[in-house]
Amino acid sequence: MAAVLIEFGGSLFVVAGCMRALGALVLSRATHAGIVRCRLLVADGVIAALGFKTAATLLKTIELQTWNAILSFAAIFALRTVVKRFLVWEEHRLRSRST
Repeated sequence: MAAVLIEFGGSLFVVAGCMRALGALVLSRATHAGIVRCRLLVADGVIAALGFKTAATLLKTIELQTWNAILSFAAIFALRTVVKRFLVWEEHRLRSRST
């Protein structure tokens, strides 16, 4: 049950990041700098959510203790690492372009 609640919390981070980005887009009137800021806000939400999703998967793995659960955790953790590195790279690239 705790894993489901943690996973739901991660989903809320994605939704919050998207809502913040949408608000920033409206306020910026879709300028280039505003779009870059929106992309960064969505990326921040996704990065935060990935931590929650990983924690939930770890809790599920601890509960189940099967090889399938362990392999599932390893795959999700590897995917999380790749996505997070890409988003950090993208954030760095966008910040260096906007200055």
